[in-house]
Amino acid sequence: MEELRTRIARTLRREREAAGLSVSELARRAGISKATVSQLESGAGNPSVETLWALGVALDVPFAVLVDQQSSAPTLIRADALVGVPSAAAMYSATLLSASPPGARRDVYLIHAEPGDPRRSDPHHPGTTEHVVLVSGQARIGPVDDPVLLNPGDYLSYAGDAPHVFEATAPGTSAVLISELR
Repeated sequence: MEELRTRIARTLRREREAAGLSVSELARRAGISKATVSQLESGAGNPSVETLWALGVALDVPFAVLVDQQSSAPTLIRADALVGVPSAAAMYSATLLSASPPGARRDVYLIHAEPGDPRRSDPHHPGTTEHVVLVSGQARIGPVDDPVLLNPGDYLSYAGDAPHVFEATAPGTSAVLISELR
């Protein structure tokens, strides 16, 4: 039962945050106490089927989402099998590594870029945050008005719902980019 409690706690918090709801608002919509929601999210609660069903309805997710064990099987994509989508405006390509499953809002990309024209992006959906880890090369990344020079291993997080840029400043630049929508 302990593993199930942990899974419910993690999933409940993830779905509540994805829906943009406070603990109080979720409790109100589900018709249960705020303390119950807090206990469940901390892994301390022992929910009934009815409580989980009410939470699922309030979150607009199937009951199974709250209790189902997700597959832990690894996903392997070999680098030599990657096919990127090129930019028309810059020496830049993006390869989707992992799309969001239903109910989740994140995509993972592998970026390859060469020096030249920067890749300028218009604002994405409101609430989007981009996370970048530079793998090789060097690049100026982030808000158009204030990009940051990154070196291999550097991590940067910035608002993806504002104009932003990716400009390779060294040959063979690559990065992992995670686009997250809250």
